[in-house]
Amino acid sequence: METTAAFEGLTCVDCGETFDAETATHRCPDCDGILDPSYDLDRVDLTPAALERRPGETMWRYEELLPFTREAAVTLGEGGTPLVECPALADAMDVGRVLLKDEGANPTGTFKDRGQSLATTAAREHGATEVALNSAGNAGQSAAAYAARADLDAHVFLPSRAGFTQKAMTEVHGADLTVTDPVGGNSQIGDAGRAYAAAMEEHPDWYSTKTFVTPYRHEGKKTMALELLEGLDWEAPDAVVYPTGGGVGLVGMHKAAREARELGWSDDLVPMYAAQAVGCAPVVDAYEAGADRHEPLADDEVDTACNGIAIPDPGASPLILEAIRESDGGAVATTDREILDAAITVAREEGLEIGATCAAAASGAFALADAGEFGPDDTVVILNTGAGNKDVDTLRAHVGETED
Repeated sequence: METTAAFEGLTCVDCGETFDAETATHRCPDCDGILDPSYDLDRVDLTPAALERRPGETMWRYEELLPFTREAAVTLGEGGTPLVECPALADAMDVGRVLLKDEGANPTGTFKDRGQSLATTAAREHGATEVALNSAGNAGQSAAAYAARADLDAHVFLPSRAGFTQKAMTEVHGADLTVTDPVGGNSQIGDAGRAYAAAMEEHPDWYSTKTFVTPYRHEGKKTMALELLEGLDWEAPDAVVYPTGGGVGLVGMHKAAREARELGWSDDLVPMYAAQAVGCAPVVDAYEAGADRHEPLADDEVDTACNGIAIPDPGASPLILEAIRESDGGAVATTDREILDAAITVAREEGLEIGATCAAAASGAFALADAGEFGPDDTVVILNTGAGNKDVDTLRAHVGETED
């Protein structure tokens, strides 16, 4: 495998054992815990000054803090997304500065591309010929694209409630798409997960690129925090509000902030705030209850139009809650109407297009500001995880409802 100098292997977050990345491919061989790439940071031959001189704007500019080399990467040019000033939102929130990190600029229109780039690289390095995962929508589309780039076959399992764009583009990229049948209505992510699990039992040679099954999805997404910190001259903002379903990006960003602090690049951690929809808020509920793990919701308890964060049982909630608390962040839930209103506000006040699901971060930031969580000199970052055209029907319908 073409790995980087500082990459040591994969460490289980539950039992603490470290494994060779050539032989351990997914969950912990000893306890089935989540594996996390680990590094000897003393061997990281990179500095902020060197980054300033480095050409290239993709996430692979941070190669030394990733497991695989740039030469080995399966890449479509992911990363290097803009950090956009939002003065109208700053005025509305009564804070010093609001920035929007626009992940809609990625190749398939979402931050999922960062994780799939790394996961697909791992699949190819391990000699896989077929990859598989279940997804709420965007990760399936992204997996299909990166599998096509790597000349791998992809098997994608989506719930019926996934968006038309995600379903269509998954097939356009040539993946084998299974849309799970609705039972008494739209099928949920859990239905897609069960179909995926059954297929994996029948096809043990398929290589999973599923969230927190592969060790590499959150590792790719940590580059969002590295870009954010670099864009702020390595000074941590006062808050990053993140639309949270499985929480992969939140966990990855927190890990990057830890590494940047340990390397001496940044003095502080990045305060991470999880934003969810009231109709599916297991992380917020756990945070407010002081719990270390969420209570799963039944599929029929999910009541939100925000498909991407309609995750009733986020398996990595202990890592999400740890990141929130260690970074001195928080958690907030807002209604679907508030979320969709926020998407329209951002589009009309700033000209920026954000996905309906992603707007949970914007509505969450407004709610936190109204609650006095932010000060007048604070810098608040809204993490837009996907392009507005991912949910164009939902957004247009909401405009119609509000203008009738």
